[in-house]
Amino acid sequence: MIEIPSNFWLNKADSPFPNVNSALNEPNGLIAIGGDLSIDRMLLAYENGIFPWYGEGEPILWYSPNPRMVITPDKLHVSKSLKKILLSSQFRVCIDMAFKDVILQCRTVKRPGQSGTWIDDEMVKSYCQLHELGYAHSYEVYKNDELVGGLYGVALGRVFFGESMFSLESNASKVAFAHLLQKSKYCLIDCQIESQHLESLGAFKMPRDLFIQQLKSFV
Repeated sequence: MIEIPSNFWLNKADSPFPNVNSALNEPNGLIAIGGDLSIDRMLLAYENGIFPWYGEGEPILWYSPNPRMVITPDKLHVSKSLKKILLSSQFRVCIDMAFKDVILQCRTVKRPGQSGTWIDDEMVKSYCQLHELGYAHSYEVYKNDELVGGLYGVALGRVFFGESMFSLESNASKVAFAHLLQKSKYCLIDCQIESQHLESLGAFKMPRDLFIQQLKSFV
């Protein structure tokens, strides 16, 4: 049975997050439980390298894994086939034109090995509020004016904290991801946890202490 330190429980609205160095090794990065998804709490979390991630029926769980999956613009790997797609007019990419549609698609899209979703109603509400305040952004990919792919996340300074992506057409999410890295101001993209899909695009593992240093430089 996992022993949870008492300071991990966010019992009050102003309960602070523990130092990320005290995060559990198993489950990797668990740093706090409870609290809410208010704007202030969410911004405080991202500023400290923490993000919410929990399943249906669970309390709000907060993580800061070690190592951290990240990517920088210079590490983006664009295959020959993807480069050909990016140079074609097959897809059209927009920014912040359909934020809620993107997050709802990320919520409902079926993913291998997953039976449910971590994007509940409270998460949708919270990220939409962050979007309205200019902190959360979406990249939408259209084909013949139909939304077929995209991603969304939180932006602070020159760091983009990627939350989720979806693809209804082959390569659509890759197009959104490439656009994010090639045509934006961000120096660091937080991919949060390990993913073979993102690793194939150039994402790599960064020690948490170095990731936190990078945040202090870019946020």
